[in-house]
Amino acid sequence: GWLLAGHVDSAWAAAVNGVVTGALLGAGQWLLLRRRGIDLRWATATAVALGVGLTVGAAIVGYDTDRVSLAVMGAISGLAVGVAQAAAIRSRRSSVLVWGATTAALWALGWVISSGVIDPADQWPIFGASGAIIVTLLQSTFIERVLPLETKSATSKVAS
Repeated sequence: GWLLAGHVDSAWAAAVNGVVTGALLGAGQWLLLRRRGIDLRWATATAVALGVGLTVGAAIVGYDTDRVSLAVMGAISGLAVGVAQAAAIRSRRSSVLVWGATTAALWALGWVISSGVIDPADQWPIFGASGAIIVTLLQSTFIERVLPLETKSATSKVAS
């Protein structure tokens, strides 16, 4: 997204960056989560939600890149993504809220970590690898509780 729309310094740039980055992120996650019974709605939901979340979050903080602003923007983007992902797989309402809140907190943390490594003044659409590693490690320990692995017996019962 950043190559297409540049810095996240306007609503248009935030929306384009969010959708493109969300599509790439969602597709990558979907590739890893397919064995959990997650279909392509996950990737679509991630793209749309990051487009909306980044647009809203960046505007709320006035496109500022200090740590507090990045944490707020990350929390808003993460909340939008988490709720959309859980809703896309038709999770129970409690799981939607838990996954949304968890993703919001982790994305805020991802931005705080990355802001010490990358130059946030470049107005990237998502945190860097340093934050992504920590977010992924923490989120992977949590995903089994919220989005359990779909078993073959459960799949065959649904199909019949």
